[in-house]
Amino acid sequence: MRKTLLLAMMIAIMTVPFLTGCGSEEEKPAPKAKPAAEAPAEQAPAVQKSEPAGEGAQIGFIYVSPIGDAGWSYAHDMGRQTVEAMPGVTTSFVEAVPEGADAERVILNMARKGYTAIFATSFGYMDPMLKVAKQFPNVQFMHCSGYKTAPNMSAYFGRMYEARYLAGMVAGSMSKTGKLGYAAAFPIPEVIRGINAYTLGAQAVNPKAEVRVVWTKTWYDPAKEKEAAKSLLDVGCDVIAQHQDSPGPQEAAEERGVYSVGYNTDMSNFAPKAHLTAPIWNWSPWYANAVTKMLAGEWKHGSYWPGMAEGIVDLSPFGAMVPQDVQDTVNAKKQAIKDGKYKVFTGPVFDQAGAPKVAAGKVADDESLLGMTWFVQGVIGTTE
Repeated sequence: MRKTLLLAMMIAIMTVPFLTGCGSEEEKPAPKAKPAAEAPAEQAPAVQKSEPAGEGAQIGFIYVSPIGDAGWSYAHDMGRQTVEAMPGVTTSFVEAVPEGADAERVILNMARKGYTAIFATSFGYMDPMLKVAKQFPNVQFMHCSGYKTAPNMSAYFGRMYEARYLAGMVAGSMSKTGKLGYAAAFPIPEVIRGINAYTLGAQAVNPKAEVRVVWTKTWYDPAKEKEAAKSLLDVGCDVIAQHQDSPGPQEAAEERGVYSVGYNTDMSNFAPKAHLTAPIWNWSPWYANAVTKMLAGEWKHGSYWPGMAEGIVDLSPFGAMVPQDVQDTVNAKKQAIKDGKYKVFTGPVFDQAGAPKVAAGKVADDESLLGMTWFVQGVIGTTE
C-alpha cells in the first residue's frame, strides 16, 4: 500500500505530503473565537474558480485525532476557530475520524447537509474526499497533505521542512554528544523530508551530528511514542525530536533530564525543563484566506504549498535554556529562509551511502522533495 502511494507521489508534479489516525462522528459546533488573521498569497495556478458562497456559509472540518492531542488536530482547530470568528460563517468539526470508509461517511454527511466547504485534514481522507467531491460539484472540498485535485477540490500543505531545519540547528547547538534522537511516525516522504532537514540543520552547526530514527508507525499513541523516545535515550541520545502528534516524547525527555524538540504546537507546558523549541503550524491565515475567497467567489482550486514566508510554519518560542547567541544564529537563518535567500536543500547533499543527491550550488526542486524516500548522511536508521 505504501509503495503504491509513493509511486503516485513521484508521478504527481505539483503535489503535497501525508498524514493519518482514530473515531467519533458527532459534528461539534463551536463558539465564536478571535478575529481572522491576515491571509497569505496564493501559491499555485488555478484549476477552477469557485462560486460565491454568500452569507450563512457553513464550513466543516474533519480531524484524524482528538483536538485535545495538543498537536496536529489541535493546530488545525485553532485555524477553524479563526474561521468561526468571520462574519457570516459558521463552523463545525468531527474529531478522531478513522481514514477510509468512516471518513467517506462523515464527508458525505456534511456534503448532503449543504456545507459550503469541507476541510479534511489527514492524508488518508484523500480518496474518500475525491469520491464525494465528484457527487457534489457545488461544494468546495479542501484536502490537507494529499496530492489529488478536482475542479472543486484543492490539495494544500505547508513547507514544514523549513522549520525543521531551524529546529535542527537548535538541537545541534545544545547537544553535548552530537547524538540526536528522532521518534518518527511513518516512513513516507513528508516525514523523511523533515528528518533530513532537521539533520542538515544540526550539521550546519555541528558537522559531526548524527540523528538516530525510531519508527512507531503511529500518528497519535502517547504511550508508544514515549517508549520510542526512551529507546533513543537508552542509546545515548541527549536531544529528542519527534514527528508525532502526542507530547509523549517530550515527557520522556523531561523525565530523563535531557533536551527535546516538539512538533505541531508549542509543547513546552509538557516539558518545561526540556523543551528547546518546536516546528509549529499556524493554519489561521491559510484558512481565513481560503474561506474569504470562497465567500467572494474568488477561490481558485489547485495545489498549494506555502511555507515560512507565508506564516504557515514557524518555530515556537525558545526555551530559557537556549543561549542568546544560538537564538540569534537561528533567527538570522530564519529570516534568510523567509526572504528566499536560503533554501534548505541546497547542495551538496549526499545520501547515507555518500552518493550525491543534490549537486553543489543546486537546490532540490519540489518534485524531488515531495517524492523523497532516502536519508541524508548522518541519519542512522532505515526508510522502512
